[in-house]
Amino acid sequence: QVHLVESGGGSGQAGGSLRLTCEVVGATDCEYRMGWYRQAPGQYREFVADIDIDSSSTYADSVKGRFTISRDNRKKQMFLQMDSLRPEDTGTYVCKRNSAYCNGVYRADIWGQGTQVTVSS
Repeated sequence: QVHLVESGGGSGQAGGSLRLTCEVVGATDCEYRMGWYRQAPGQYREFVADIDIDSSSTYADSVKGRFTISRDNRKKQMFLQMDSLRPEDTGTYVCKRNSAYCNGVYRADIWGQGTQVTVSS
């Protein structure tokens, strides 16, 4: 069945950059709104950014102006370009495919397993 795989996480310095990729693995008949979330140790998962089928996007205030979300529907990939990294950006970044009706059939949310991002000062 369809699942999501994140990559591109790692360690970076404050002020540096990282680029995350989320790949949709498996056959799909429709496109979906997708997004990125993150969870720091001991904290709840928080919204980072999302992007619709037409590439319209929204961002959390904490990353606005620093992160850029994009997607390539042909390759079934979503990206998160993270610039001007801060230590508080540290956490596990998880991608999500939002629930939607595909050809009249309801498809539930799908979450990836996450990729770790660590930003040092």
